[in-house]
Amino acid sequence: AGGEIGRAQELQAIACGIPSHVDMNPVLLKPVTDQGAQVIVLGKVAAHLKAGAYQNYKAELLPIVVAAHERLAQQHQVVLVEGAGSPAEINLRENDIANMGFAEAVDCPVLLVADIDRGGVFAHLIGTLALLAPAERARVKGFIINRFRGDLTLLKPGLDWLERETGLPVLGVLPYLTDLFLDAEDALPKADRPPVSGGHIVVPAFPRISNATDFDALRLLPDLNLHFIGAGQSFPASDLICLPGSKAVASDLDWFRAQGWESKLHQHLRYGGKVIGICGGLQMLGKILHDPLGLEGSAGSSPGLGLLDLETTLGPHKILRHRTGYCTWAPEVPVEGYEIHAGISHGPALKRPAFLLSKNDPTVTDPPSNFSQREGEGTLSEDDQLLGTYLHGLFDHPETRGTLLNWAGLTSSETAPSRQERRHSDLERLADLIAAHCDTIRLNALLGM
Repeated sequence: AGGEIGRAQELQAIACGIPSHVDMNPVLLKPVTDQGAQVIVLGKVAAHLKAGAYQNYKAELLPIVVAAHERLAQQHQVVLVEGAGSPAEINLRENDIANMGFAEAVDCPVLLVADIDRGGVFAHLIGTLALLAPAERARVKGFIINRFRGDLTLLKPGLDWLERETGLPVLGVLPYLTDLFLDAEDALPKADRPPVSGGHIVVPAFPRISNATDFDALRLLPDLNLHFIGAGQSFPASDLICLPGSKAVASDLDWFRAQGWESKLHQHLRYGGKVIGICGGLQMLGKILHDPLGLEGSAGSSPGLGLLDLETTLGPHKILRHRTGYCTWAPEVPVEGYEIHAGISHGPALKRPAFLLSKNDPTVTDPPSNFSQREGEGTLSEDDQLLGTYLHGLFDHPETRGTLLNWAGLTSSETAPSRQERRHSDLERLADLIAAHCDTIRLNALLGM
């Protein structure tokens, strides 16, 4: 509420059935380059730092993180803290705010969770314990092994050895779950589904792609093919190309061009294909991207694809807001989404908006005909082939999704569950799995329940 947090924390709040809050993710890092990241503190952009500078900055952040935890602890019976990376990163231990440093600051017990699917699970757990200081090791109360496939009886001798060697219990072995459809923080689907006879949608997988979950709802449609394409892959023929959001628009556009895909995009348009640009994708479709402060790399201006008559200027203040409204070409169809961007676009293309959105409280509904209470958002090109918008989450709502697909010349079955329904179903699967395969009695005792 009122700021930006990671998608993982948003999903965890949904699983708990409570509203999300910036205290659940008091410090969020959004990498912009391989060496630097945007640092978001309590939902607001606080700094753009290289890795070394951030290491020193963490000492200032620890009191903020501890205070956020205290506020949550006053409101909730249990606060589950998820670490970041490994607790045994000895080179990053000084000023740590995300693992054992935080655990010591708030005096909480620790469970080590290891992914057995990657291999080397016993070495991982024993090695982690060995690298912890004695006081840190004393905080560890047990292990959970995740993503196990196979015969548990073959694993049991290793579990028995681990418990004897460490004196700590294994509190659960969670089986590998397939077809789990939950929001990912940064990861993309590993592979396309088997091809079906329906239309094709292509999404370039930029190195700094953001909000890739915009397309999750399309993966639920059984009669459409969704392709994320990466470096070195051929650009397949498609009905619709979606340029997604990006944490580093200019460098991701350079990467797109380096793949030889700019000519493929032009070819797609010559053959009558449709293109949707979302957030950073919208900015790429314009003529110029200005980054005077060097927020996403080197300061300066860089050319866009030049397909829309607009320019974008990146600024230090990020726009975060929920929006509702209607499609301009289908005014009976409601639209709902959210904006999260630092760029402001301007130019003649925006005089042909894609959507009319409420100027007022987005919870207040007013009829589509009440244009005085609405403002244009995004753009729809004169030839009706390009749609650009800052709205994320457009495909999540079946009616809007169907209208956008129809605009692109695609049709799809509406029998698929909504993204929200599928998410709820899979969270229930995950909760049932944990209840069935973890020692909930000892876990509850550890939590003081």
